[in-house]
Amino acid sequence: MRANAGRLVVTCDDRPGVVAAVSRFLFTQGANITESDQFSSDPEDGRFFLRMVFHLDGLAERLDGLRAAFAREVAAPLALGWRIHPASVPKRVALMVSREDHCLLDLLWRARRGELEDAAIGIVVSNHPDLAGAVASFGVPFVHVPNTRALRPQAEARHLELLAGYDLVVLARYMQILSGDFLRDVGAPVLNIHHSFLPAFAGADPYARAKQRGVKLIGATAHYATEELDAGPIIEQDVIRVTHRADVDVLTRLGSDIERTVLRRAVQWHCEDRVLRDRASTVVF
Repeated sequence: MRANAGRLVVTCDDRPGVVAAVSRFLFTQGANITESDQFSSDPEDGRFFLRMVFHLDGLAERLDGLRAAFAREVAAPLALGWRIHPASVPKRVALMVSREDHCLLDLLWRARRGELEDAAIGIVVSNHPDLAGAVASFGVPFVHVPNTRALRPQAEARHLELLAGYDLVVLARYMQILSGDFLRDVGAPVLNIHHSFLPAFAGADPYARAKQRGVKLIGATAHYATEELDAGPIIEQDVIRVTHRADVDVLTRLGSDIERTVLRRAVQWHCEDRVLRDRASTVVF
């Protein structure tokens, strides 16, 4: 079933007839629609978002022709933004990390267990050598690229070489600022995770400062990285309630648990083509 499953994603200005045109096209190609999700930000002058999963015998052999026909017959007349992706081909994912290992190891472990079947993790890049041994046990290449303010141009040039051809870059607690030039040139979305205290406790030791202020909710946010630090379109968030009894170690542990869970969801949903960008926001089906 998976070998012949495809995902069609559409974004466009909302207008009558989009769903009908897309459905009619898939019908004429002999495809069976098995899932369909849609959303309009406003039926008058809004944006329209559509995700369809379909089954089509011989999809791999027909994929190029299917894309060409859709571009010609549907996308061009209706001015659609679109993509068709075969479900049998996982997205190529690169991970970037510094010293904190909880998000990195969770993704590698889930991938090894087959829980991220739409993601193929191909490389781990780090600005520190500390996690090389842990990554080696998963059979994934680990590359150490020192990155300081003085070395940033050389480091980012090396990153662009290493990340060429990947479909997604995940900052699994990579504690370095990425330049606008890098984000523009990397050629793939960059997905980040951070604690949800921002902007109140930006910088070092956020859990210690949260404890000092008596925070009662802690959480995590996964978002696409942009030049505006920690302010990109949000994909997923979660929180947990805490009390005055939780010390800094407990807050940090609970926060790490949430970061792992939220990042895994965001990576999974992106690789399943469930996340559609809507300017500074997202639609997640």
